Amino acid sequence: MHRLFLSLILLILSVTSAWAAGIDKVRVSQTGQDTRLVLDLKGEVNYTSFKLNKPDRVVIDLKNSKQWSIIKLPNFDGTPIKDLRYAQRETDTLRVVLDLASTRKYRTQLLPPNGNYPHRLVIDLSTKPFPDAKQATNQITSTKEEAKATPTKQPKLEKKIDKPKTKVVKKTIKPQPRRDIIIAIDAGHGGKDTGAIGKHGTKEKDIVLAIARKLAKLVNKEPGMRAYLTRNSDIFISLRGRIKRARKQKADMFISIHADAFHRREAKGASVFVLSERGASSEAAQMLADKENAADLVGGISIDDKDDDLASVLLDLSQTASLVASTEVAETVLSGLKRVGNTHKKHVESAAFVVLKSPDIPSILVETAFISNPGEEKKLRSSSHQNKLALAMMSGIRNYFQRNPPLGTQTPQQHIVSRGDTLSTIAQRYQVRLAELKSNNGLNNDTLKIGDVLFIP
Repeated sequence: MHRLFLSLILLILSVTSAWAAGIDKVRVSQTGQDTRLVLDLKGEVNYTSFKLNKPDRVVIDLKNSKQWSIIKLPNFDGTPIKDLRYAQRETDTLRVVLDLASTRKYRTQLLPPNGNYPHRLVIDLSTKPFPDAKQATNQITSTKEEAKATPTKQPKLEKKIDKPKTKVVKKTIKPQPRRDIIIAIDAGHGGKDTGAIGKHGTKEKDIVLAIARKLAKLVNKEPGMRAYLTRNSDIFISLRGRIKRARKQKADMFISIHADAFHRREAKGASVFVLSERGASSEAAQMLADKENAADLVGGISIDDKDDDLASVLLDLSQTASLVASTEVAETVLSGLKRVGNTHKKHVESAAFVVLKSPDIPSILVETAFISNPGEEKKLRSSSHQNKLALAMMSGIRNYFQRNPPLGTQTPQQHIVSRGDTLSTIAQRYQVRLAELKSNNGLNNDTLKIGDVLFIP
């Protein structure tokens, strides 16, 4: 048994190491107005980088990289770096963002292993311009100086890495085709798995499919978005099969739609769930998790498969990155549902739903209402109420992606407020209705601040 467990651990580690590199350590130093940040890497990577203004940021995308552990950050006091943020952008791309307190020139150097030092990415920040690429080509890095992470006036590059670095820079400026944001909409249950059944015989699987179809129509009407239904008919799909379908479509969001049930008929209201790594957040949430996770058995499908087991372990290892995004999505959707009717809880809940265990897709589960409540069962059967639920979820989806457009997608038009701007003049400039402009940005009044970013509907 111990040998089997050890073999599994070694297999996981081998798959992990072969799959992607990551960041092992972060070092920083300051000399005068020059700052050097060193990322010690766990393996060889390619990267791209670019700079953003208002606010000032340096963005670095590490290719063939996944962050399996929490990065311990150094003290940035006395440097222009306010913070270092990171998140998984794609399956094999780790995005690192440096938030800067003030505008700085920047330059990057990718260094190979040297002595006790691993692969490193060096980021130099300065108020002065750096030497051009031709000048830097003929320079050699001082190992001693780099080891101390001390910036020099003329940081030097090793010849053998100069050529690949030039190729990477060319890739960063090459325009990439834009793609649609893909929303995977999962109608819960189906086929032999009816889900909950209301007092008047309403089946959960039928109601959630109707809502899912309505939501898909709204998504497809949204510019730059495309819906994918994990099921568009009365069929059974395993829980992990739903995740696989969404991942095959390279979905940017996964939303699973259900109708709640409880032994007490007075229970009512919508709920929104994200994954809990430590189990369910409450007894009721645990009951729901157990109910949904049993669906594989209802359909007669065994999940005791070696590949699925390994996939499940690997999924659990990388939940942290997607959980932050999932929570933000859930909060925006819950806000929309509050405008439709009752919510069971005022906050986003968490539970161990299998369909939420996706490491690379923000995933939420929406319990639209309690089908076990006769009053809410009646509402769920109503096409108009189904439309209201779909509109509420669409509003949350839209608001989230306006703030967090995925890399390479058609980002929404934005306006940065400057001196003299008013909501009326901005609405006229972009030829949109004032009410839509306010609604799209969650504004309750006409007050604007210089530097505010408005999303144009």
